[in-house]
Amino acid sequence: MSVPQLNGEQRGEEILAVFDTAFGRLLAADPAAFRMKFRKMAASAFAFYRGTACLFYHDANAEKRGGPYLDDRTSRVWIHGDLHAENFGTYLDSNGRLVFNVNDFDEAYVGPFTWDLKRFAASIALIGYAKALSDEQITELVTVYAAAYRERVHALATGAKSDEVPPFTLDTAQGPLLDALRDARSLTRFGLLDSMTEIRDYERRFAPGGGSIELDAATRYKVLAAFDGYLETLPDSSLTRPDSYRVKDVVGRRGIGIGSAGLPSYNILLEGPSDALENDVVIYIKQAQTPAVSRHITDPAIAEYFQHEGHRTVISQRALQAHADPWLGWTELDGAGQLVAEVSPYAVDLDWDDIDDPEEIAAVIADLGRATATMHAAADDQSGESLVPFSTERAIDAAIAADEEGFAPVLVDFAHGYGARARTDHQIFVDLFRNGRIPGL
Repeated sequence: MSVPQLNGEQRGEEILAVFDTAFGRLLAADPAAFRMKFRKMAASAFAFYRGTACLFYHDANAEKRGGPYLDDRTSRVWIHGDLHAENFGTYLDSNGRLVFNVNDFDEAYVGPFTWDLKRFAASIALIGYAKALSDEQITELVTVYAAAYRERVHALATGAKSDEVPPFTLDTAQGPLLDALRDARSLTRFGLLDSMTEIRDYERRFAPGGGSIELDAATRYKVLAAFDGYLETLPDSSLTRPDSYRVKDVVGRRGIGIGSAGLPSYNILLEGPSDALENDVVIYIKQAQTPAVSRHITDPAIAEYFQHEGHRTVISQRALQAHADPWLGWTELDGAGQLVAEVSPYAVDLDWDDIDDPEEIAAVIADLGRATATMHAAADDQSGESLVPFSTERAIDAAIAADEEGFAPVLVDFAHGYGARARTDHQIFVDLFRNGRIPGL
């Protein structure tokens, strides 16, 4: 992707225009949440990159149909939409296994598979730069990622058996991935409940404070009606015991993270699978956002496939993630699509703070390349959805095979170019923000 060369003032105006499109309505509704979001983004170039998928796809849009390795099929596969080096972690799958995999599917959509790879490659460049790695070392890391992705896609396209391409579990993972899984295994449901709730009158309730908002009767009624609608979207396998869904408490929350600023959300406390207090379940209902990718994909068949953004998020995650969270579902609230899932006691994100040795970084990057390929391969004609009615892995494998030697260099060039662009953009953004140039703040 060639990035247009604009001076700082011109690029600043461009960034502000993109932000207005992506964040304008939510920012106007909750400026305080966006001040907090932007302060987090100001902390580093990587934090800025995490919060600006909208800017990334604005820049990438020029080549969406004409880029290398893209054809009628590989331009319209299920993609994660915000694939960067920190969107990986642990979860408990529908089979009860702890798995390390891609997470956070809020931006998932259908588009060019190379957009996921390039967004990840640029994140490698930013992490490498922050760790003072040389350009040559960053080149090697992106090459490792490309090779691991290519190898796994080819294996899956040619019929590799599941034991030849196993998921990352306590039995198969190594290094920091295994550390994350072991950390997740040490966590407990009681620990999560203890951090969010208290016992009052012999019953568990949400504890006051900590960001929880008490709801009035009308809002509580609307949330419970939305919850009833959500239950109808769960897979039959999730409905193991109807009385496990007895609602014990409801509170409101307001998103203040980099990705959820301004989005209203709610927590619901449910009776667990027995009368014991230590196995209650917390789920969240969160207003789903418009994915940045969707503003640059014009095929009406894709947009029309989804009832709303909550439905889009869940269908995309189920397509991209084998054995997804059994609590994952969708609903509507105040006319807006909502994502619903469990607040998992076993979620641990990959922590890059202590991954500094270049060899260890390379081993982790290779595993993330394999995880990316497995994610893309899961989301095809076998996913149960008709939107991508072909074998994704075979289409991607054939596209890469047409120019095997050029595959890694394309990602390397992009990583260096867009990594530098993001570092410059970060400084422009910080100056805009601290000097009061962002409208509405």
